[in-house]
Amino acid sequence: MFPEEKKTEFVSVWVRDPRIQKEDFWHSYIDYEICIHTNSMCFTMKTSCVRRRFREFVWLRQRLQSNALLIQLPELPSKNLFFNINNRQHVDQRRQGLEEFLRKILQNALLLSDSRLHLFLQSHLSSEDIEACVSGQTRYSVTEAIHKFASSNRRFPEEDDEGGKKDNSIEFGSESSSSGLGHSCKDNSPHGCKTNPALQES
Repeated sequence: MFPEEKKTEFVSVWVRDPRIQKEDFWHSYIDYEICIHTNSMCFTMKTSCVRRRFREFVWLRQRLQSNALLIQLPELPSKNLFFNINNRQHVDQRRQGLEEFLRKILQNALLLSDSRLHLFLQSHLSSEDIEACVSGQTRYSVTEAIHKFASSNRRFPEEDDEGGKKDNSIEFGSESSSSGLGHSCKDNSPHGCKTNPALQES
């Protein structure tokens, strides 16, 4: 018999479907749908869709940077003072920049071991609730939050027959697929990824 071929792990991420949301009578903002498709053991859900706004991406980058000081994080698209939510070109340029930011983040094993990133990508928790969950101040764990809040509306771009890996797929080779990717909070979840002590809360 032929030896079984080792399956390559991948994570695909899309930032899509920008929508104008009304914040109050005077203010509106754009949020974006983030879709994840993966076969990686590091993710609780193999497919998910959530919506996030730009300021939440800013928060995520700040928190990831504070917990990984030796890593140079990718930049977010610059905040344009003349950004117009009704300008399709402005919105699409920002969408592309946010997608590129996430693609680069998901290539880094150390960043991928931060529970905040997983809750950002696979739950509807606010930044405040994410911090509370990671700090153990909620009645639910990270895994429970993802199972409870992850979107059941799994709408994805067209995928090919090779596991859905297109240009926005991130492949982990045989070395990185066992390099300790996983959650960092006090979760005890059986997701098969090793916890990185460097990113745990003190």
